[in-house]
Amino acid sequence: MTSSFAPDSVVLNRKLPLWYQVSQSLRASILGRGPDASLRLPTEEQLAAHYGVSVLTMRQALKELEEEGLISRHRRRGTFIEPGARRCAPRRLLGSIDAIVAQQSGERTAVLGHGPVPVPGEIAEHFPGLTEVVTYRRLRSDGESGEPTNWAENAVRPDVAARLDVADLERWPMTKVLRDAVGVRISRITDTVEARLADPVTAHLLQVPLLSPILHYTGVTYDEDGRVVDVARIHYRGDRFSFSVTVAAE
Repeated sequence: MTSSFAPDSVVLNRKLPLWYQVSQSLRASILGRGPDASLRLPTEEQLAAHYGVSVLTMRQALKELEEEGLISRHRRRGTFIEPGARRCAPRRLLGSIDAIVAQQSGERTAVLGHGPVPVPGEIAEHFPGLTEVVTYRRLRSDGESGEPTNWAENAVRPDVAARLDVADLERWPMTKVLRDAVGVRISRITDTVEARLADPVTAHLLQVPLLSPILHYTGVTYDEDGRVVDVARIHYRGDRFSFSVTVAAE
């Protein structure tokens, strides 16, 4: 019997909708899967037990992924990952770290370069007392067409960067690498999204006309001690992405 796809584990926040957290965690696992991973998902009951939620909650999470086109469900046969599913869905954030991981997953990533640099003036407020940070520049492309979709520059504290394996950044988003590979206990991430015009570097990397509209994302990641460990600046093609944020009542 063919083995089923094994999703990552997640610690759920009981203040946020469980179905949403489960769907985002499973989405990140699907988009970040290895090339030899099984396309068959475990049963609803097995997934519910894995995440520690009810079957009804699991069904709602799977419905979200089915509507996105990432999975297909077949009576008596089971649930399967769509191998050709489009991987540039709108970015939807609802307050969980796994939502951040999910939004960054599912694209081919090439590391353009990395190394220590003086702390850039525009982010110096986040690194008081430091004279330099280690930057990582990456280009992400659509998994099917190969078309560039965004490029990112992360500024990471040197003590954290010393424990980071660059090869991991070609497989996983920076947030996942920091949390799961480096072991940073992330307390929160502050996001800012604004409209900008493509500068020469962005226009060249994303293959868009100079001064065309882009979405500029800044994500500031804090550890449990309140230190900023990473500042991500990501430039998204304006014709490929939209962002929505849902604020849940207490």
